[in-house]
Amino acid sequence: MVLSLTGFSVLAGGLLGWVNAATADPIAQANAKALSDAIAVVVPGFDNNPAEEAETVEVDGTAYKIYPATKGGEPIGAAVEASANGFGGALTVLVGFDTEGNIIDYSLLSHAETPGLGSKAADWFKKGAKGDIIGKNPGEKPLSVSKDGGEIDAITASTITSRAFLQTVNAAYAAYMNEQVDGTSGASPQH
Repeated sequence: MVLSLTGFSVLAGGLLGWVNAATADPIAQANAKALSDAIAVVVPGFDNNPAEEAETVEVDGTAYKIYPATKGGEPIGAAVEASANGFGGALTVLVGFDTEGNIIDYSLLSHAETPGLGSKAADWFKKGAKGDIIGKNPGEKPLSVSKDGGEIDAITASTITSRAFLQTVNAAYAAYMNEQVDGTSGASPQH
């Protein structure tokens, strides 16, 4: 019996290792395409390959990925990847900024929020939606929900997710502008 279980465990482990190795490259390619597609949404109109020119910036001990977008060799903005903890876990957002720091668009890359509630962040803050942040500049006034004295409507029944989302956007802005970030609100200090 012990030999049977040992043999089965070795065979199962070998099979899992083989499947992992066989799928690693296709998964990496799919992730790279998803990132490229997300960058094209949040900073449209570039003619370079921002994913290949990614920079990592560290602000207050947190690393942010910045994908610079150019057209004809001139900067047109960048996509910044940032994360914060929401209600259910990490919330990772890719935010597109123009050269002045105005938000062009965003893409929710991953989240562990409640389906039907916190997952609404994918659309809630888009142009024309209740929590519209498009065109806003977090450098002029950090983004915060109206419950905290801000101008942005929180997702109904998901204030924690909304706060985490806006903290992520503020932190992405600070990383883009290479400023220090307040770890609680995600806001950059006023100058």
